[in-house]
Amino acid sequence: MTPITTCELAEARRLDALYKLHLLDTPPSEAFDRITRMAANLFQLPIAAVSLTDADRQWFKSRVGVEHTSIPRLRAPCGQVADDSGLLVIPDLMADDYYRDSPLAASGIRYYAGAPLITADGHCLGAMCVLGTTPRQTTPQEISALCDLAGMVMAQIELQHALGRVDAVSGLPNRHQFSEDFDDLQRDAAGGEQGLAVLVNLATPEQLAHAARAMQSSYLDELVTDAARWLRETLGPGRRIYHVATAQFMLLSPPGATLKSWLPLVEARMQAALAIARGRHVVTPSAGVVPFEIGRADSLAVLRQAQSAAHDAIDSPTHVAVYSQVEDALYQRRFRLLNDFVAALESGDQLRLVYQPRVDVASGRVVGAEALLRWTHPQLGAIGPAEFIPIIERSGLAQATTARVLEMALRQQRAWRADGILLQMSVNVSAANLAEPGFADAVSAALARHQLPADCLELEITESAIMAQPLKAHATLAQIAALGVGLAIDDFGTGYSSLAYLQTMPADVVKIDQSFIRQLDGDARQQALVTAMITLSQDLGHRVVAEGVETEAALDFLRRAGCEEAQGYLFSAPLEAAACAGRAAGMSGAGARPH
Repeated sequence: MTPITTCELAEARRLDALYKLHLLDTPPSEAFDRITRMAANLFQLPIAAVSLTDADRQWFKSRVGVEHTSIPRLRAPCGQVADDSGLLVIPDLMADDYYRDSPLAASGIRYYAGAPLITADGHCLGAMCVLGTTPRQTTPQEISALCDLAGMVMAQIELQHALGRVDAVSGLPNRHQFSEDFDDLQRDAAGGEQGLAVLVNLATPEQLAHAARAMQSSYLDELVTDAARWLRETLGPGRRIYHVATAQFMLLSPPGATLKSWLPLVEARMQAALAIARGRHVVTPSAGVVPFEIGRADSLAVLRQAQSAAHDAIDSPTHVAVYSQVEDALYQRRFRLLNDFVAALESGDQLRLVYQPRVDVASGRVVGAEALLRWTHPQLGAIGPAEFIPIIERSGLAQATTARVLEMALRQQRAWRADGILLQMSVNVSAANLAEPGFADAVSAALARHQLPADCLELEITESAIMAQPLKAHATLAQIAALGVGLAIDDFGTGYSSLAYLQTMPADVVKIDQSFIRQLDGDARQQALVTAMITLSQDLGHRVVAEGVETEAALDFLRRAGCEEAQGYLFSAPLEAAACAGRAAGMSGAGARPH
């Protein structure tokens, strides 16, 4: 799949903004025609139009002196206005190298002037344009007037269509009005004075999702209506509140307010809001506070920062948080990594596997290898798995990532077996895979594609992944076990670890989490706990692997406790494929178990 370019993405978003307005191919409107006639009279020209730029045409919502309702977009000046989002004046089309051969020039048009029609989100819909049959110059006053007329057209569009200014449920000014008022504040201010913006978030994303599934559709409307009423009563009639998102409200501090003086007031009012919300709607509101410099701030940037702070406030004791550039930078980095990982999956050089050997404790032989994913970002360099793996597992990319890792691991397994290296390959599986229809069939097909026996592969699953959707997970695991593929419970001891859970799991292996193994030296309580884990797992028919073995003392203890296998830096760090094969061949032969 060819990656979409920045220009293509911008054009797609522009067209989406245009289509949402439902303006194209609608009947004439006197409100727009009045503006078009004004433009023709002001410029004393025979032709004027409100021109909207579609994917392949210019469509005229209003026109004077034009018979047809649309023309092709190719070499149409209004198309250039839409592309550049800027004013365009062509004194003489016949003197312009690009437009002299255009259909417009061929029809006798010599002069063109167009001002962009730009939405509050910055998308250019088209142009307010005037045209003449003779060349002419344009005065600064005419340019200013044309821009004013374009503003009138946009005001009419916003009045009649989706870009309204008042939310129907709360009755409060919406995000577009906030953006406009905020920008007016910036223009009118001398600069240098600090302002404060506060975003009140009514509920966590999880609470809204649960309410959508469990409650009637009127529940959210009642929540929003009650919150709007409470905010109006709390702040008084002289303060403006904006309804900027489904369950979010924004307000600005009064003149002269400082973070030191105003933050305690916000925290006190948030405690009152929490008491009301928990009793009436069972939700947890939070508030994000953003200091900004009046005269130099951007409305959309302040809104985004306030939303980020409100999200951080969910886990705050006061449920109020001040915007943090550090936290915001971390969030933006996570968001960038998630977006960039799509390209990484499609590339052939960003992702690779390394392999950490698994050793038989009694003999010291390498008996397996765990495949571990590594990512080298083209701009950011090496991204640690502890940073990107949790992001991927919480996204819709988890299934595709497992498929890619499985394919690379089995390809390497095939190459090792061709060289006489017989190691069981372990691959980590996420919760999304266990809920994925046909996952067991996909594993079977991958083994067949590489002509590999089922028992050469082991899938590692964490306890928390299984308990996310236990019924689906157990059904999938039973299908995988029926194939003959090995199953291992990864990170044992950090999740549920219940006896009933261990009894019903069709697992061959239990991998004790490294957090227990690394604390073994000299800790009698920890040693007793690990001994119990080993004994319990073995009594239930599981082979035990200790993760994170780093010292000889820990290995000696595990040997005495009867642990079968171990993995950790005492034996080897994760290795490239060739080095892992060499280590396997050098440690008392390759492979303790036939596969």
